[in-house]
This record gives sequence, structure tokens and C-alpha cells, in this order.
Amino acid sequence: MTPMNSHRFSVAPMMDWTDRHCRAFHRTLSKRALLYTEMVTAEAVIHGDRDRLIGYNDAEHPVALQLGGSDPVKLAEAARIGADFGYDEINLNCGCPSDRVQSGAFGACLMREPDRVAECIAAMMNAVDVPVTVKHRLGVDDDDPEQRVFQFVETVRGTGCSVFVVHARKAWLKGLSPKENRDIPPLDYNLVHKLKTTHPDLTIALNGGVETVDACLPHLDTLDGVMIGRAAYQDPAILLDVDPVLFGKDASHPTMAEALQSYRDYIVEQLDRGVPLHGITRHILGAFNGKPGARAWRRHLSENAPRSGADISVFDDALSIVRKQTIRASEPAQPFS
Repeated sequence: MTPMNSHRFSVAPMMDWTDRHCRAFHRTLSKRALLYTEMVTAEAVIHGDRDRLIGYNDAEHPVALQLGGSDPVKLAEAARIGADFGYDEINLNCGCPSDRVQSGAFGACLMREPDRVAECIAAMMNAVDVPVTVKHRLGVDDDDPEQRVFQFVETVRGTGCSVFVVHARKAWLKGLSPKENRDIPPLDYNLVHKLKTTHPDLTIALNGGVETVDACLPHLDTLDGVMIGRAAYQDPAILLDVDPVLFGKDASHPTMAEALQSYRDYIVEQLDRGVPLHGITRHILGAFNGKPGARAWRRHLSENAPRSGADISVFDDALSIVRKQTIRASEPAQPFS
């Protein structure tokens, strides 16, 4: 197992997005980013198809399992299962505002129940030897965010938990959809920085609204880490900057095309296991976002990968199209005669 990485940079857990195929792709782009699974409920881990739900490739390390739930006994059991699977960290979701988690009384709802969260975290920490961490919001609905987030963190830290990933927005459980909750509540980076300066012994990472690796740098003057979500998914090329800019190490690959050529081996392996091509390539549609050939890349994969029997030639042809358009775009314009 790869040793636990710092939280200096991580890719956020995102429902329907950060599955094993997405994480394998992201690992191809950065050797040092901390990766997270989608949120999986404790009930599902205990009773469901574990290999399908929380299986992963060893190359993904360092990788964390994010759990959803509010029952200390069930969360402890799910954490134990996750640790036995080899996850480097177990994270409790206290920030998701979807209707599904509200009906289950977990996710962002738990911001209002710091004592219950502390009980859950304590049970999880007693069950495993790997770090147990929390991802949360600044508050919910009409909360005073400073009062709520400080009370929450100070209560939960009493368990010995020392890592808090803070989405720098409140969650509005009434009146906003999960999508709107990612954009409409205003960001308050200053409050997250204040949380760190008040608690210098804690590891505080910031999530929300950061869209480039360079934009992480000002936050890292104070904070311990930055987590990027949708931007890393929709424009994954930014992850090529993580290792050189944030860790002072060589990039995993000099270009996206070379990274994808490396990822090709993973795709072939998964196809041999019966995984449909579209289930993999849907995560790489944004690979050339804003670059020559991006539209043709997306179109070729979107039209051909879902077809029955689609094989690696679909990927190869798409990459060939991009390379040709990149060469054409780099050629000097011919003067009019």
C-alpha cells in the first residue's frame, strides 16, 4: 500500500463521477493527489456487493473511502470493512445536501448534530487504524456559519479526529437543489482560514470554487490543503499540474495525449473483464477541454463507445483524431496567393 499522502491536494468525492475508472484516470495524471470514492452508505457497504461498491485498483493509492450514515455501530462496521479493503483513509460525509441523504438523516443534516457526529467518529476510530476524517459545510439553512462550524469542529475534534475538509459554503436544505447548493450559497474562504488560524494543530483543507492548481497556492499559505471537485473532472488536464506546482515533483506525463496512452493499458484490462467501454470513457470526455480536437474527441467517444461490442479501437481512433487536429493546428497558416 502506498503511504498515506498529505491533504495538500485532493480530488473531491463526487456522486456518479469518482468511481474506480475515474480514479484510475486521475491517478494517471497525478501520482500525489489524494483521491476519494463516491459517497457510499454504511448500509450498502455492510449488505451490498462490496467489490462493485468499494472495489478499486491498487494503483489508486493514496485513496480514501467516503461513507454516509449516522449510526455509529454501522459506520464502525463499514469503516472496518473499508480498512480491510486497504483504503488509506475513511471519511464521513457531513456535507451532502441531497434529498436522499436528508431523508436518511445524514450528510449536511449532521452539521446540526455535532455530538452525534462525534459519537460516529469515535466509533469509527476505535474500529480502524487508518485516519478517520470529516468533510462538512459551514452550516445549514439559517445557521450563523461561524458559530456553527466552530462548534462543530470543536466538538468533533474531541474524539481525536484531526482532519477536516471544509466546503466553504452553507447548505440550504430547504429551497435549493443539490446542484444549486454547489453554486448559490456564497463562498466564505476567510472563515475557513480563520478556522485554521484558531486551530493550528488541526489539518484543515478547503473545498469549493477553486478551479485551477495555481488558485490553490494562496490558500496553501495558511491552510493544509485544497480539494478540487468539478473542475478536476470537467477539465482533468489541470491535474497534470498538481505534482510539479504543488509538490515540486516531475509531472506524471508531459501531455494529456501521453497520459491517455498510458491509461490505455487500464482500459484494455477492464474491457477484458467485461466492463463496457462507455463506463470508462465517459470519465475522459473532457480530457482535451479547450484544446484542438476536443469536440471531435468527445463526439467520437460519445457516439461510438456506447455501441454494443465497442472495443479499444474506438479509443485509439479518437486519440488519433486529436493528434491529427493538434498537428494541423500547429502548422503555420499558408499565405494567400
